[in-house]
Amino acid sequence: MTGRLPARGLWFLRARWRVVVRLGLWSVLETGQSFLIGYAPARALDDGFLAGRTATGLAWLGVAGLGVVLGAYGTARVYAAVAALVEPLRDRLVRRVVERGVREADRGALSGLTQQVEIARDTFAGLVMVSRSFVFTAVGALVGLFSLAPLLLLVVLPPLAAGIGLFAATLRPLARRQEVFLAADEALADRLGAVCPGLRDITATGAQERTAADVGRLVDAEERAARSLARFGVVRVAALALGGQFPIVLLLATAPWLLKHGVTTGALVGALSYVTQSLLPALHNLLHGLGTSGSRLTVVLRRLAPEGGRGAGLGPSDESGAPESPAPTVARPPALTLSSLTFAYGPSAVPVIEDLDLTLPAGSHLAVVGPSGIGKSTLTALVAGLLEPRFGTVRVAGEPVRGAGALARRVLIPQEAYVFTGTLAENLAHLRADPVPEAELLAAAEAVGLLPLLEALGGPEGRVDPAALSAGERQLIALTRAHLSHAPLALLDEATCHLDPRAEERAERAFAARPGGTLVVVAHRITSARRADRVLMMDGRDTAYGTHDELVRCSARYRELVGAWTPVPHERSDPSLALRDPDGVDAVAGPGLAGDGRHVVAHGPVGQVQTPRDLGDGRPFRGKG
Repeated sequence: MTGRLPARGLWFLRARWRVVVRLGLWSVLETGQSFLIGYAPARALDDGFLAGRTATGLAWLGVAGLGVVLGAYGTARVYAAVAALVEPLRDRLVRRVVERGVREADRGALSGLTQQVEIARDTFAGLVMVSRSFVFTAVGALVGLFSLAPLLLLVVLPPLAAGIGLFAATLRPLARRQEVFLAADEALADRLGAVCPGLRDITATGAQERTAADVGRLVDAEERAARSLARFGVVRVAALALGGQFPIVLLLATAPWLLKHGVTTGALVGALSYVTQSLLPALHNLLHGLGTSGSRLTVVLRRLAPEGGRGAGLGPSDESGAPESPAPTVARPPALTLSSLTFAYGPSAVPVIEDLDLTLPAGSHLAVVGPSGIGKSTLTALVAGLLEPRFGTVRVAGEPVRGAGALARRVLIPQEAYVFTGTLAENLAHLRADPVPEAELLAAAEAVGLLPLLEALGGPEGRVDPAALSAGERQLIALTRAHLSHAPLALLDEATCHLDPRAEERAERAFAARPGGTLVVVAHRITSARRADRVLMMDGRDTAYGTHDELVRCSARYRELVGAWTPVPHERSDPSLALRDPDGVDAVAGPGLAGDGRHVVAHGPVGQVQTPRDLGDGRPFRGKG
């Protein structure tokens, strides 16, 4: 199976040779920028500024600017060509997964459709982008070096080739270790999913030591796999240093020798530009893209097409073949588990959250509602590990809330969004350790609704000034940043309060649609609760949990909250229930009774009047005696 994937990949590309040619032609236009980034400054120095001809130097710099414009146009066309190459792969994978699920009643088919297929599609797109970018950028830079002075190639090319060769030698073993690690992680999750619900039975039968030994062996196996995988990360760093950073040192060290042998000052500056501005970034993206996404794509394609399968929709035999055995279903632990959770702000304070139990399955969408100050934000802080409960436990994906495993599986987006000065891409990739392909970044921005602001700022490399952004724009940036993170559990604590209802709905639906993602929203609009699968109504000890319709039927407090959320039509001014006061004064529940002497409870039920401050208390009504 390992050997057949590259062959089927080549067949897939040959079958779409027209798209590949179109992609290559647009990439050539984009490569012009890579060529001019070093050649134009070299000519500007040698033929212009150093020769005393300022106009010539400025003209060459203008040519470099024109190359940037043409390169940007080529990049825009490249995205369309990549989409034409990627979407047929996704269609084939979807058809394959659905056929297997229908034919063999495969219970894992839905998981494969929503998770593994999307991973394969996005990863393949990223690989096409980084591989194509490196090839054409490297060609443009090497041609530029040769045009400036052939001696420059003797300095730059050998370490670059050595770095690429070192990394290429690790690709296959890296993919194998990635698969071993994923298998160990799934085996441990499966075992914990079986053990955790039966802890009482394990204790009652005295099987603690045996169970701990079994789980311990799985933990040790995952640790060994993780260490083995991490060792190849060191090799990747070494390859980047050898191929991308060592040429800079060589150029500086050999500068006197190069200048003696006819290399001009401008050519040396141009060579440094080629290495630092073109080759090093392109090599960095290639190593991280192939090293992380490449191995992950290999693993996913193997799982979509097990041994004896039909090539995961890549090869010519995709339309026919013998049925395959279904892939095993791996039990996943709940996304969030709260057990007897109790929290108070101080040893003698009344608990804000008391004895709360909740199990939230992976892939759920939960809205948390309740009166102001009831503890909704406190709950999200506990789930995020920012607060420590007085009693009870919080587990994220089966991991203790403050453990490293849980930290990587959750992301909190608070009401006040954090945005820092820098490029938009730097802000959006803040939660990612690995480089984010631009195609993935743009897809997340489009899903959340950030694309208009992204275009207004000048694209991913546009500068961000936090003080110049509105509160809603800052929230959109923070939401897109969280959407790009690898954390499956997203906690939105009033994170959309500065957005209009349509933008809020788009952002929430984007998070709910993330493959394998779980969404918890502290709702401040009734529409958020209606969109959620389940609703948690917090009201002290009288907490209710269910769907929106169930809570409307069963919880008076929830009905009251829904009524407060629902706007009153402008054409109606009468209260929904009259007090039938003999003096003709009817109380109306709701704000906006300024000057009424605090006779009416603004947020209480309709008809509730404060007895101690009756109209007979002698205070003037609306300032009149």
